[in-house]
Amino acid sequence: MTDGPSTPDREALSKIDTTVPHSARIWNYWMGGKDNYEVDRRAGDAYREIAPNIETMAKASRAYLIRTVTFVARDRGIRQFLDIGTGLPTYDNTHEVAQKAAPESRVVYVDNDPLVLRHAQALLTSTPEGVTDYIDADLREPDTILEAASGVLDLGRPLALMLMGILGHIQDHEEAKAIVRRLTGALPSGSYLVHYDSTDTDEELKRAQQGYDDTGAVPYVLRSPAQLAAYYEGLELLEPGIVPCPLWRPEPGTSPQPTDVYGGVAYKP
Repeated sequence: MTDGPSTPDREALSKIDTTVPHSARIWNYWMGGKDNYEVDRRAGDAYREIAPNIETMAKASRAYLIRTVTFVARDRGIRQFLDIGTGLPTYDNTHEVAQKAAPESRVVYVDNDPLVLRHAQALLTSTPEGVTDYIDADLREPDTILEAASGVLDLGRPLALMLMGILGHIQDHEEAKAIVRRLTGALPSGSYLVHYDSTDTDEELKRAQQGYDDTGAVPYVLRSPAQLAAYYEGLELLEPGIVPCPLWRPEPGTSPQPTDVYGGVAYKP
């Protein structure tokens, strides 16, 4: 494995701090990607030593993304997706899954990480019928996100708002809830919230996360399933509710094991 991404863009890479680990790059490492640095791999290995199930959690989260995006596109007719906190591309990214189910899907990714920005061109691939775009913006600025997204998405028509593993980076729970309320409040009836976050339901995971936070990286707050439920207030939570991601409508014939990453899909009436 090389030390960092290949074919670097100098301007983008000049903004990247490679002295502290970064959650998106570590997640990329756990998912088998190559867009990470030695500092990320060391942190990822240290995390895994304490919480050996973390790679299973990472892959379960991606499988959950595939199932939920397919569900809202194929079964609920959603053709617009606003994916905030995109992270680094690996496999079966949102636009690929959505446009496989419905080639005309329009997908807007949002992130503010310079390495993700460097990969924007890779994300900007689309079916001829659909659209894929990228916005450089911060989750803490929902109005900015909505205004920019309106250039590609019709905010007067239903869409899927995706907040996948990102709200733990908002340290204050009240602020996180307020951000979700602002975003969902701007969506029309018939829209969906698709979400997951890691939880505080395992002591090993809590110790591993604390060790990661102590490196000086941007912390990630593990919250209880009850706290995650607050993000869905005012929406109609679909069955089976907020559950470990592998247990959310698993593929027929499978026997998934629960993990400590929980998610749910909710409908805006």
